[in-house]
Amino acid sequence: MKYLTKKNNFLGIGNKFSSYDNSRIVILPVPFEKTTSYGKGTLIGPQKILEASHFVEFYDEEMNRELCFELGISTLNKLEINNINSKKALTTIYKKVLKLLDDGKFVVSLGGEHTISQAPIKAYFERYNNLSILQIDAHSDLRQTYEGNKYSHACVMARVAEFTKDIHQVGIRAQDIVEAEFIRNNKIKIYYMRDIQEGKHTKNWQKKIAENLNENVYITFDVDGFDPAVIPATGTPEPGGLFWDETMKLIKLIGKTKNIIGFDVVELAPSKFQKASDFTAAKLVYKILNYAFQ
Repeated sequence: MKYLTKKNNFLGIGNKFSSYDNSRIVILPVPFEKTTSYGKGTLIGPQKILEASHFVEFYDEEMNRELCFELGISTLNKLEINNINSKKALTTIYKKVLKLLDDGKFVVSLGGEHTISQAPIKAYFERYNNLSILQIDAHSDLRQTYEGNKYSHACVMARVAEFTKDIHQVGIRAQDIVEAEFIRNNKIKIYYMRDIQEGKHTKNWQKKIAENLNENVYITFDVDGFDPAVIPATGTPEPGGLFWDETMKLIKLIGKTKNIIGFDVVELAPSKFQKASDFTAAKLVYKILNYAFQ
């Protein structure tokens, strides 16, 4: 399996801890952008996350460990899929993730637009029982089609819902009425951002979410789930979102009480005028990994 070296890989770690054979964790860059509807730039999101990760400390002071040296993290060559149609691109991602899972790897997919997430989710769904999907996002992404395209970033969770309704949406604050009806009719578990802020789920809303998840959890993390004050560099920013500490509290609790089996981070649209978002996204990847293997 071809993988990136220290110069270009996640965290900038040497071959001893980043070769494919020596690594439990695999980073899969998926630069794919075809349907972004407002701000663009997610195509270079994976590259910028990898570049920024070289400034993330190996040592996580909260967990008191250097996870990258305990388990190994291999970064694969990016998937070259942006020049083929969406259906073929998703099939390519799906087959790649299946192969990685069959090799016993914990897979982190880096987008790219949110469209890509349906492929690794499907692969994980076919390999794991008792699986819940945790979606952190500003948008429900449950439209059946958007601008005539069923593979739009606005439709990704509708495609996931075709094979599982065990979807838990957190941080939602933008949707259309058809999506709201779909959620009610299909009993999708949703935690609107306003309800979280107003205490509808109690002050310890993270515990309520974690308790409702099944044993195995896949996380799809659209960075616009964060408030724009945390990550402004995203295609469709929405005010009134999640902040860092409360989100990390949720993921840490899930990692402690459930089994995080894989995740993706998508929709970073890097800006040359603001690099903090790239670093925050890279830090996010490493924090989730630390929580998944606590």
